[in-house]
Amino acid sequence: MATRVGIDAGGTLTKIAYWDENKEMSFLSFLSTDFQAVKDWIDSNFSLASICLTGGRAEQLKKYLPSKNEIPYIVEFDATMNGVIHQLKSETVQSNSAIIANIGTGTSIHIMHENTHSRLGGTGIGGGTLLGLGSALTGIFNYKDIIELSREGNRASIDILVSDIYQNNKLPLKGSLTASNFGGVALKTKEARNNADVLAGVQGIIGEVVATLCIQAADAHHIEDIIYIGSTLEENELLKEIIESYTILKQKKPIFLEKHGYSGAIGALLENN
Repeated sequence: MATRVGIDAGGTLTKIAYWDENKEMSFLSFLSTDFQAVKDWIDSNFSLASICLTGGRAEQLKKYLPSKNEIPYIVEFDATMNGVIHQLKSETVQSNSAIIANIGTGTSIHIMHENTHSRLGGTGIGGGTLLGLGSALTGIFNYKDIIELSREGNRASIDILVSDIYQNNKLPLKGSLTASNFGGVALKTKEARNNADVLAGVQGIIGEVVATLCIQAADAHHIEDIIYIGSTLEENELLKEIIESYTILKQKKPIFLEKHGYSGAIGALLENN
């Protein structure tokens, strides 16, 4: 039975990291709309465990957890950075300075130098956008269904590319760059499109906005590496591909850690050691 548990209660998912019986780090997640399920899981498996919390909904979750002792809390940004640094070392990824994008419900952008970090800013574009805008446009409300269907989509009828605007003219930029996300819906009215195309377009907005902000931050601070983490990347290969290709196009190095969405939980677990 695990004796230590780190929990990151996010806006969409509650992520958990813990040491299993083989002393290896293990992971699982629950919807943050179902804290009772988190409580039931802990009561059944880790009722005597030492717990450390992080995340924006930690106080809400705390009401469901055993209260024999005060449950410690670590600031979300600190927990996330600690988790990132641990993963970099575990995966033997060399990066002393990097921009870090934590793509959760929204996106928070940080700069890391060695073992220090600070927040640069962020955007409301993130997993909440994928679920909310995707649902509003297609009527599909299951997050996994949205991700899976988006993989089948084609953005050609959704977006306007630079090449669409500069037809038969000399291109001032690479023709495959997006000139207008979703601009094609208004201007390419005769082209057929379906829900998969629309959802691929939403993924395009998220990936390109997040990557652009990170690239600008990297340029401003003369940094090459950009580390992309967050639960929105979990099992979301299309979003990773969009972010990766755009980052490379702008001559930066994208880094994706194995446990994209669990950095905060890992940091809380390590704080609890």
